[in-house]
Amino acid sequence: MSLSAASRRSVSSPTDRQGGLFPRGSFLFLLALGACAHPPVEVGSGFGTLVADLSEPGGFFDTDNLISNETSYLHVVGAFAPYGVHGGAYIGVGPDQNFSYIAAIDPSIAYIIDIRRDNMLQHLLFKALFDLSATRSDYLGALLGRAVERIPVVADTGSIEWLVQLVESAPRSEDVVATVEAQVRARLRTYGVSLSNDDVATIERFHRTFVEGGLDLQFVSFGRTPQSYYPTFRELLLERDLSGTFRSYLATPAAFTRVKRLQATDRIIPVVGDLAGRHALRSIGADIASRGLSLSALYTSNVEFYLSGDGSFNRYVANIEMVPRDSNSIIIRSYFGNRFRRRHPLAVSGYYMSQLLERVDTLLSLWGRGLLRSYGDVVIKGAMPLVP
Repeated sequence: MSLSAASRRSVSSPTDRQGGLFPRGSFLFLLALGACAHPPVEVGSGFGTLVADLSEPGGFFDTDNLISNETSYLHVVGAFAPYGVHGGAYIGVGPDQNFSYIAAIDPSIAYIIDIRRDNMLQHLLFKALFDLSATRSDYLGALLGRAVERIPVVADTGSIEWLVQLVESAPRSEDVVATVEAQVRARLRTYGVSLSNDDVATIERFHRTFVEGGLDLQFVSFGRTPQSYYPTFRELLLERDLSGTFRSYLATPAAFTRVKRLQATDRIIPVVGDLAGRHALRSIGADIASRGLSLSALYTSNVEFYLSGDGSFNRYVANIEMVPRDSNSIIIRSYFGNRFRRRHPLAVSGYYMSQLLERVDTLLSLWGRGLLRSYGDVVIKGAMPLVP
């Protein structure tokens, strides 16, 4: 679950309502407006400058969003290669589920856009931990504050099940936590992102939440009842694709290394922004164009559900139109209706939500022809088989 223009207010569960009809009259006007706004950000800009230049003022959403609640998030990964989804530029919302998509797609650059400034701060924590960690066990041990036995890089060959057991069996250590916090603070000063004392305190609070929750940590919502079916961090790491293969970014050393390489070269850019806003996504599109790249994948979680309900879906589509793409560019989305007798035709048995794929060109074509009249149309009409 993630964020949208509706995130500026407290909202009910995404399965409590389905979006109504979309206003469409302003689409061409918005395209024209977007075409002249926000020149490309200079390729050589520093990391902190790029974060600031691409971002817009933040908003509110009533969840902590420290981890995903999408149990089926890896079901789409096996379809990336057959559908030609590789390299290019990746855009996604939310926390670390993005890293699993990034590890599979291996883009040249990735942008993590989210309306909550807290999400940007959390990704700075992740970036620092990647920079400080040589191996998967270093990373997961530091994130969870565990005194994990150091494993040489050449010996980091175990399965994700081995890694989870290794970290879970290691004792929680306040010395480790204090050391990691000090190292993270030092790293943050090198990134060039303007951070207040409150921002640093928030980053440390997020780290402490991972330490205290450990592998049992779950997605938390505020003002509405947490759902018992939300997965734990452990379950997310141990999820598989539809072929039964472990595919999280910590499943193999190679997957971890792909993400670590992008972090080390400042090519995972956390951006504060609304997918239907007037700056962030357009500016990301301009930056992608300035690098001579095309979009490989846009991961929206269930943002489109909220956009369909608050009348901003047309602005979102106009923004997507401004992002460089090719015929393989794809949208990854999440649908949460399976538990409420609105089961998706591509639903996988045993999962309360569905992960879906659609070509960006298909979405734009359906929208342009007036064929998307409801959120149900969005998630069904262009959905592609997950086993090509």
